[in-house]
Amino acid sequence: MDRLTEYLFPKQVSTFAQDIDNLFYFIFYTSLALLAIVTFGMIYLAIKYRFKKNDEVRLTSSTDHNSILESSFVIIPLILVSITFVWGIKSYLNMVTVPNDAIEIKVTGQSWFWTFDYPEGGSTLNELVVPSGVPIKIVLSSKDVLHSFYIPVMRAKMDVLPNRYNVMWFDARHEGIYPIFCTEYCGTGHSQMNAQVVVMNPKQYNVWLAEAGSEDDDLPLDELGAKLYSKKACITCHTLDGSPLVGPSYLQTSQMWGQERVFDDGSSATIDDNYIRNSILEPQSQIVAGYQGVMPTYQGLLNDRELDALIAFLKTLKEDSEI
Repeated sequence: MDRLTEYLFPKQVSTFAQDIDNLFYFIFYTSLALLAIVTFGMIYLAIKYRFKKNDEVRLTSSTDHNSILESSFVIIPLILVSITFVWGIKSYLNMVTVPNDAIEIKVTGQSWFWTFDYPEGGSTLNELVVPSGVPIKIVLSSKDVLHSFYIPVMRAKMDVLPNRYNVMWFDARHEGIYPIFCTEYCGTGHSQMNAQVVVMNPKQYNVWLAEAGSEDDDLPLDELGAKLYSKKACITCHTLDGSPLVGPSYLQTSQMWGQERVFDDGSSATIDDNYIRNSILEPQSQIVAGYQGVMPTYQGLLNDRELDALIAFLKTLKEDSEI
């Protein structure tokens, strides 16, 4: 069963994943059995009572009722539905009842990335880091439209709504890196709104919390900017090859450095350090002509060094294109 489960479904990582899969298989195989009984019964009766050549046309004998047959039509479905209901409600209550000792992590969805805020004060983009063997409470909200937060290996999924909080939880049993998806269409960048959950042992998790962000402190600005380009989800809307996506290509912007960029309201600004900084922190104030104003603000998500790093990265793209 374990091999079959891993073949048909993602790996079972959370404590309640196996129970959910077993309930699915119970319903699936029961449905197959009932389908087989009805199908073969129809075939058998069609063959047995088929009209043969030279048979006399006659009416079949009638039977008012069959108590055993009629009772089985009621009792068997009632038993199956009762088992499914009791099993399902127990699984559901287990999935929605958050343990008191759970670590609470705030998850915010916006077009088109996820932000994870930890109780110790740190935050990450598109990477949820959790310890194994410890209940994790996820508090979800959206800054713009409806999203849906789904971790297949945890069998955990919840809608993410603006102006309210939804809650889900899981307890990861196996360490590893697993995908996270948005499963509610949320705009042109929906398919790119992916993240990952990193499950590590509690000791490693505590070390990670203490050192979060420090591994980037010694990186040169342009290298840090290249790393942030993917880590902070810039890659979702801005390409590096000059082709337009949801927003202008980074390569195009770098090649226009020092030139005027025209906005949708007819105004313009020179592409320089200040323009890039303002575009990141206040994107709705400068919407480039020909593009939609869908970029979210990164205020509070990037510190000054990270802003400088992204600007330095853009400048290196210009230098590389001139070689």
